[in-house]
Amino acid sequence: MPKMKTKSSAKKRFKITATGKVKVQQAGKQHGMIKRSNKFIRQARGTTVMSPPDARIVKKFMPYG
Repeated sequence: MPKMKTKSSAKKRFKITATGKVKVQQAGKQHGMIKRSNKFIRQARGTTVMSPPDARIVKKFMPYG
């Protein structure tokens, strides 16, 4: 059997933790910071854990993750 391919876009955007959860960067910080509040910018730092329904979809893209 041939190996399954990993989606290249998924491996650049997501990481799988040791417990199997999906880590992802906070959304909404690429551009347009003028219109965002300081509270939003502060809370959108770092990474977050993806919700379980969305994580199931991402895990299909990364069979060896």
